[in-house]
Amino acid sequence: MADFRVDQAAGLRRLLGGGHQLQVVTFVAGCEGVGRSVAVANIGVALARLGKEVLIIDEHAPGDDIASTFGLIARNDLLNVVQREVPLSQVLLQPMHGLRVLPAARAVKKLGRLSLHQQQTLLDAMSGLERPVDVILVDASTAHPHGFSPFGVAAQEAVVVLSGSSASITEAYSLIKKVSHAFSRRHFRILVNKVRSQPDARSIFDNIAQVAAQRGIARLDYAGAIPLDDSLRQAAQLCRPVLIQAPDSAAAAAFRDIASDMLYWQRSESEAGGVEQFMQQLLHLSQRITPNVLRA
Repeated sequence: MADFRVDQAAGLRRLLGGGHQLQVVTFVAGCEGVGRSVAVANIGVALARLGKEVLIIDEHAPGDDIASTFGLIARNDLLNVVQREVPLSQVLLQPMHGLRVLPAARAVKKLGRLSLHQQQTLLDAMSGLERPVDVILVDASTAHPHGFSPFGVAAQEAVVVLSGSSASITEAYSLIKKVSHAFSRRHFRILVNKVRSQPDARSIFDNIAQVAAQRGIARLDYAGAIPLDDSLRQAAQLCRPVLIQAPDSAAAAAFRDIASDMLYWQRSESEAGGVEQFMQQLLHLSQRITPNVLRA
């Protein structure tokens, strides 16, 4: 791979070459229990229904992963592909047309330690996807060794999911502050989940955005809000996204709105490229950036 200069994380996030513009959005959270995975699954469904080819990269172990949201079982991991144990086709799951899920809990923890041969194996596998990908959604784990997923550094967009609880808001702000200092990311979007009303969500966002701006930490944009909705609980019990189980519910409507808005998030021309280019960038960042380790 090319030996790029490592001095600015923002510069390293540029995707190289290619005419196909890929949108990459990583969803992160300061703590568990805010509904991040459910949000990613439902936004993926909504985007697929809008005609997009969506790939969800999941950093969570089986049982607490995106696959289980669809009632599926992930039997392999992207690491099995890197180690030449199985082809990528045996790792990918396809819960519906236009939506594929790539379990990567084990692989993401080893990205910074892959040999050149393993890196090339990964790039070859990802470039061999049968269909082009329009959008990559990453369901990032909070348990990465550096405290923040490398996908969150490499992605064009990082969406911080929080709920209306004071603990969730505090942890989300703490994560933004640490990532801003350690990885030079100065822009995040905020998705407020489990709120009683849109005004409540806006108030939560306005408060955290004002503090982040006043202290020069980051610029925050509003990604949307998901209301408290019993349909979400019922859908989870049936291992189905609420967009499939209860398409007329308030939560389903909110997820559709967010997915539609995402397609219009501003992207620079320098971020044009396909999956292989993004994976190359990701590997480069994982291997070369040496940030301060984030501590709780």
